[in-house]
Amino acid sequence: MSPLTTATLTLPLIATLATAGVAVDRWLGEPRRAHPLVAFGKLAKHIEGHLNTGRRGRLAGLLAWGLVVLPPVLIAAWLVAVLPFILACALHVVLLWFALGARSLDDHIVPIARALAQRNLVEARLLTARIVSRETAHADEAALSRAAVESTLENGNDAIFGALFWFAIAGSPGALAFRLANTLDAMWGYRTPRYLRFGWAAARIDDVLNWIPARLTATSYALLGDTRTAWRCWREQAPRWDSPNAGPVMAAGAGSLNVLLGGSAVYHGTVEQRPTLGAGQPARAVHVTAALHLVQRSVILWLAVLIVLALLSVPFQGRV
Repeated sequence: MSPLTTATLTLPLIATLATAGVAVDRWLGEPRRAHPLVAFGKLAKHIEGHLNTGRRGRLAGLLAWGLVVLPPVLIAAWLVAVLPFILACALHVVLLWFALGARSLDDHIVPIARALAQRNLVEARLLTARIVSRETAHADEAALSRAAVESTLENGNDAIFGALFWFAIAGSPGALAFRLANTLDAMWGYRTPRYLRFGWAAARIDDVLNWIPARLTATSYALLGDTRTAWRCWREQAPRWDSPNAGPVMAAGAGSLNVLLGGSAVYHGTVEQRPTLGAGQPARAVHVTAALHLVQRSVILWLAVLIVLALLSVPFQGRV
């Protein structure tokens, strides 16, 4: 059997491999030892330390992005092109598993929802601090619930649906490129004196790669809940959010769940007033669980759509 390249991936094969990748992620979760992203993060930090010197800020950031992202992606593309078919398929599944974070999202969010339901705010604060950048030391139940719901909805896109979208477009090299680009945005994409210019490329590239997946994610959230409210919140509230991709995702998700998000949050000792997202009730523990279930149902929807498209494509492939 001939080697498998990204160009020869058919829809039925993409659907099969995507389902396998999601199943492996659900079974194993993220690697607990020697996670590749740890090595990637160390490399990114090392290169940033050498190139982020204050001169040629945006150009240096673009060069650093290319140095840490392009080599592993090109190696992945070369391997799936030269390996025998079965091994190439296995590599696609492994790299998609690496790019996905659905099980990890569950592992982080479920304990927060449990602690909030038990009114254990001390535990909930500690657990929530692991997944958000805002300060949680003095957060009450409503603030912790908002943070957890917002993180769940946004990470549904960043940790799951973005990778699935680029896997469908370009196989495992595409999913890998998305995961690495998203990681660099999380590391460098801050509007601080250190990263304002250097992190510009990482932030803009992530915005571009995420533009279509974010809107597909928002559509999925809208279809699987209060659809009318979700569309309205997306249309009216998303433009007020500072992120062009997080806005649609969280506005549609909040509207779908009939929950209020946004509002005040403490970052680096400063209270920031963010636009309100959603409609309905203030966030509570029950909404954290509901948000996680919305993401899980959306995963099933995405795989179902892929499988249906694959089945519909078979007659056409047979005529070629």
